Amino acid sequence: MLRQRANEVEELDGSIERLVGSMVETMYEAPGVGLAANQIGIQKRIFVYDIGDGPKTVINPTIRESSGEWTYEEGCLSVPGLHWPIVRPNEVHLTGIDLDGNAISIEADELLGRVFQHEVDHLDGVLLLEHLDEDQRRQAKRTLRERALQLGVDTDAMRGIPASSNI
Repeated sequence: MLRQRANEVEELDGSIERLVGSMVETMYEAPGVGLAANQIGIQKRIFVYDIGDGPKTVINPTIRESSGEWTYEEGCLSVPGLHWPIVRPNEVHLTGIDLDGNAISIEADELLGRVFQHEVDHLDGVLLLEHLDEDQRRQAKRTLRERALQLGVDTDAMRGIPASSNI
């Protein structure tokens, strides 16, 4: 599910509000600063985030433009405890709609821009491991397999799964 592009939200109703409430709760419990719906098994183009000024929601997000370059130690709630220096654009222009159905257009840089890129990546089926070089990716997969074995998880089911930050 994490490797598939999530579906556009066609209708805003009470089920979307309840989903967003659950996502915010899950994000805070993790703890993280962002969470995409497909990280909790829902194939809808929705993410929530909070970088310190309260939870916000973006539905059907699209990154329209990006520029610059910024390296930041990035992790992911889908692979807790693993972090890598990831190079991404420093500035992005994100569009989408909010929970009330209003169009949003946000120019963001640094951490907020990174959160937007990370969560849109999730919704597009791109995991953080895909931003790593081959050696980092091999080591990350080895670490994930070792953790799975310690927990008694079937590692055959994990083949090909990439990792990401606590975003």
